Amino acid sequence: MSATARKMAPNAEDIRARKGGTPLVSLTAYTTPMAQFMDGHCDFVLVGDSVGMVLHGLPSTLGVSMEMMILHGQAVARGLSQAMMVIDMPFASYEEGPAQAFRNAARLMAETGAGAVKLEGGVEMAETIRFLVKRGIPVMAHIGLTPQSINTLGGYKVQGRDAQADAVLADAHAVADAGAFSVVLEKVPQGLADRITAEVAIPTIGIGASAGCDGQILVVDDMLGFFTAFKPKFVKRYADLGPLAEAAISEYATEVRARSFPAPEHVFADQAPVAAKTAAPKASQKD
Repeated sequence: MSATARKMAPNAEDIRARKGGTPLVSLTAYTTPMAQFMDGHCDFVLVGDSVGMVLHGLPSTLGVSMEMMILHGQAVARGLSQAMMVIDMPFASYEEGPAQAFRNAARLMAETGAGAVKLEGGVEMAETIRFLVKRGIPVMAHIGLTPQSINTLGGYKVQGRDAQADAVLADAHAVADAGAFSVVLEKVPQGLADRITAEVAIPTIGIGASAGCDGQILVVDDMLGFFTAFKPKFVKRYADLGPLAEAAISEYATEVRARSFPAPEHVFADQAPVAAKTAAPKASQKD
């Protein structure tokens, strides 16, 4: 094999095999250009249902449809060649039962090329996870704060403190035993996240959990400073591109109104430029 052969994207079993190894890196993506930026740096890229809030201005993820997930999944797939793509199953596409979940998971994978689906829920979703995995659908689980359940959780609260810890721990064991290849731990106390990571045989992916997890994920627009409606405690802004973008747009608007843009170098002359003539080569002289 050539030493310059292109790196192949990992699959679900590759991700599972990273348990206890070098931490897994992941971000969300919703568009082709953003996927291209992160392709060489992430182990897997998540097409998250957070797209509803980040790009579509929805108040929560509950209004995200299958069609939206497929559209953004197809866009992200065009930007990836080295990272695995995982796609979220949107609200009401799997909760009814295993058969419904299989139909929609199979559609998401077939129409986007995703390598796995992610769904929210623990003990109550174990049967569905087992059903999907037995039928060839790799599943990434998601427990702790599950945004699709905010109406029953009472908002975006930390999950697993005090008496709740045993329930979250049971969720982790249930999804691992059901065959999930990894599990996202969202907004779970550090000590509980470390305990789950030590006890389950699959990688844990933290988002507001612990540095001791087997990997980390963030919403890319949060960490780049594009999404400014609110900033969760667990987000570190590695750049503040939102204000830079607004400043650039403001400068553009000012120049347009002042007629300083477009400048001469940005417009076209009435006559096409005359191509420069190439000098004929001199005839060689014989001695």
